[in-house]
Amino acid sequence: MAVVVDTNVIVAGAFKPSSKSGRIVVAIRKGRLRMIWNDDTRREIEYIVRKIPPLKSHRIDDLFRPENRFTGPTDPDAFAMVPDPADRKFAALAAAAGAVLITQDEHLLGVRQEIGVKVVTPGEVDHPDV
Repeated sequence: MAVVVDTNVIVAGAFKPSSKSGRIVVAIRKGRLRMIWNDDTRREIEYIVRKIPPLKSHRIDDLFRPENRFTGPTDPDAFAMVPDPADRKFAALAAAAGAVLITQDEHLLGVRQEIGVKVVTPGEVDHPDV
């Protein structure tokens, strides 16, 4: 299953590994979920995680497998209905890669019926390893 994972899921999983977000991170690490990423999403995830003092030394580089790096074009501007411009890159990547977007962000969840991308919360992920 190909997924794009919003930063908030990575952070939640780091703080509470036994949570649904934590199980998603474990499934990515074990290769049971394919986390699709590009340079923009990786940059944001790394920046936010490194800004949080308890997570500064938390390992996340192994989530960014080279074979899951998306290098094709994305169009964040096509997701103007997402209120926060910083969230649009995740929706654009999911759309371009044909992946499911996993988030806890209300800006994305609030428009999930409108954006043409499957957007789910960690609790809604339907996968046997999560």
